[in-house]
Amino acid sequence: MSKNNQQNHLAVFGLLFGAFCWGIVWYPYRLMAQAGVSGVASSVYTYAIAVVLGGLITARLWRGMFKQPKIIILLGLMSGYTNLSYVLAVIDGDVMRVMLLFYLSPIWTLILAHFWLKEKTHVIGYVAMLISLLGAFVMLYDPQSGGLPVPKNTAEWLALTSGIGFAMTNIITRKAQELSLVAKSMAVWVGVSVVSAIFMLYQDGAILRPDFFNARHWMIMGFIALLLMAATSFVQYGVTRIAATRASILFLFELVVAAIASYYLANEHMTWNEWLGGSLIVLAAIFAASQQAAD
Repeated sequence: MSKNNQQNHLAVFGLLFGAFCWGIVWYPYRLMAQAGVSGVASSVYTYAIAVVLGGLITARLWRGMFKQPKIIILLGLMSGYTNLSYVLAVIDGDVMRVMLLFYLSPIWTLILAHFWLKEKTHVIGYVAMLISLLGAFVMLYDPQSGGLPVPKNTAEWLALTSGIGFAMTNIITRKAQELSLVAKSMAVWVGVSVVSAIFMLYQDGAILRPDFFNARHWMIMGFIALLLMAATSFVQYGVTRIAATRASILFLFELVVAAIASYYLANEHMTWNEWLGGSLIVLAAIFAASQQAAD
């Protein structure tokens, strides 16, 4: 096997492993929420743990993040919003509805890649957009409420905007070619910690101090931090080596993991229109990835 093939297979594995981590990380966050720790506070501490561990393990490497200071700040802020909004969405919303709204992200990636990376959009790309919008319409439309087919609560709006942020994060990652994998990962962890800490300052109630947490809390947050570190590192590696729109198809593995986990861990079920709309969104993501394969 050639070196390029090995790197490609490792990139594919990285994206699948990252999708697996994101497909289950919502559950320990919910456990923290049930213990009285908000998603914002949990994000502050879990990503702070990731920053400390990452800094200790790769102290000589993460300094390279200052090679492109403007883009690294943009990457940190965008990933900060993306990850925080995702965590808040999966804690308070129905896991699969949140996931499916988040996975409109391949369409946003397609649009951003066209205008920012100057990737040509083929007819199949436009077909993907239409199918994706149709899927969102079917999933969100509720004839009994008589309302517009839009997200029905804060969690679903957060999921939708998180998907947009995720698409932008992937595009920024590909633009930052001079930055190392470690530098990009560290930027993400620092970004989420900073954005979450700022948000926590404006929340009602006292800021949770470290002595609030017991041993079980720290174990759960440590586990989350390890999941996040692994997921971020592998995803950054994969996205750097695989075109953004093509990588989107591999992230769909997260939906499979989340569907199984939400059924067995949270006893959540989907309605027929959610299944139909979700299937159309997945089909659209496949079309979006097919366009990149055609380039």
